[in-house]
Amino acid sequence: MKKHTISKMFLYRHRFGIGYFLLGLVFVTMLIWLPTITPNGLSEAEMTSAVTSRNLNKDTILSGNIIDLPYHVLQKVSIILFGLTPYGLKIPSIIIGGLLGFLFILLLNRWFKNNVAIMASVLAVLSSSFLYIAGSGTPLIMTVFWPTLLFWLGSKIQGETKPKPFYCFIFAIVLLLSLFTPYMTYLAIFIVLYALFHPHLRFTITHLPKIPLILVTLIIIGGVALITMNALRGQETITDLLFMKDFSLKGYLGNIREALIPFFKWSGMVESTFLAPLIGLASLALAITGLISTYHGFFASRNSIATYLIVFTIIISGFNPSSAILLILPLAILIAHGFRYILTKWYGLFPENPYARVFGMVPIALFLGIMITSDISHFIFGYRYNPAVANQFTNDLSLIREHVEDNSTLVVLDKDEYNFYKILADSALTGHRDIKVVDKLPEENVSKLATLGLIEENLEEGETSVFSGYNLDRIITNSKSQNSDRIYLYSKANTDLNEPSVEATE
Repeated sequence: MKKHTISKMFLYRHRFGIGYFLLGLVFVTMLIWLPTITPNGLSEAEMTSAVTSRNLNKDTILSGNIIDLPYHVLQKVSIILFGLTPYGLKIPSIIIGGLLGFLFILLLNRWFKNNVAIMASVLAVLSSSFLYIAGSGTPLIMTVFWPTLLFWLGSKIQGETKPKPFYCFIFAIVLLLSLFTPYMTYLAIFIVLYALFHPHLRFTITHLPKIPLILVTLIIIGGVALITMNALRGQETITDLLFMKDFSLKGYLGNIREALIPFFKWSGMVESTFLAPLIGLASLALAITGLISTYHGFFASRNSIATYLIVFTIIISGFNPSSAILLILPLAILIAHGFRYILTKWYGLFPENPYARVFGMVPIALFLGIMITSDISHFIFGYRYNPAVANQFTNDLSLIREHVEDNSTLVVLDKDEYNFYKILADSALTGHRDIKVVDKLPEENVSKLATLGLIEENLEEGETSVFSGYNLDRIITNSKSQNSDRIYLYSKANTDLNEPSVEATE
């Protein structure tokens, strides 16, 4: 047998290309499938985001409503094209999630060898925390997207002997766009200070071409000035971008505690839209191994950036607990460090034996497969059946679209829910429904009436009962144990009185 026969085999020579292809195929399939599997419905934050996006126009922007502006513009276009549907709300996050997953792979591949990068990428983009933000119709994903894109662009600038001015301009534009996302101003300050104080990055900046560097600086200064002037027109914009309402030390520390609980509480019974634990025990062990392994080379930019980013995330989590989702980026970097340390130690045992190198990957691949399978199962079944999390989501929109007939009047008493469901009556939307949505009982009888929940209990004294002049035809329920009767369907009263039917749905 010839020496090193394994290294000449087709599968061995193209193992990384095949691995990235399979990862991309599984990842894209999961993204397309996300709105149909979990979470089972929409969260309050998603409904609020949809209302903000639909109401977005030139006047609201000029008045200072610029928080998460890039995301809301995309979501507004998506709602116009696809209507008020789960896919219509989530497509912006799915698209950005696809780009974010690609950036994760590029960034890890930029900083680590292919064998380490592909294993860390698999754990990062197929984790329950990543799949959640990619399937959530809120701007939360931008909290992770902007730093990842900035760090990748920064690696393209810092890692080149002669950085291309193109990447400098793109970096400046992305940095400006990130300022629309809450607390990303602190990230911009952190990046600037980190670049100034880190010797490697400071050396790179001083050796950049002078004209592009000056132009980039002017773009950043001019853009920040325009954003600041626009933000000052809105009373709460500056507060939402930089701070928290009713700031207090006790509230700040309480937010940090609330932010970190879903990452480290293993029972999973946490009242939050995040499914605990967001980071599995095996992944956490790899991250800790990676953190310890970077001790000797801590001041290298790719080593220290993860630690600094963890500290930065904890700080901004005090303003908004949801910002803690940014931890998935530094943890992905530390997991890559952990894999690199394990592989280095294993290869060190068999420096000249290619067979030992190949077969040594078998237990690692098995370990990786178990981690991925368990994490995806945790994601799919946890969001659907964990009561502490499942109750944070509602599938009323799907039930309304499926069971409320055209030419019906839908009564929604809750103000926030009314602002959301009245989008259904917007004739400018593609795939809209011919449904009239009102926030009180109609004064005149209508032929078809539907109510979101039993509103008889919400009527004030002296108001007409909802049952006056109507027959209750059907009650639409969902699979949840609490408040399961979601929609009541009525028709105009006649002499034929039938018992109402109860129709259960998943």
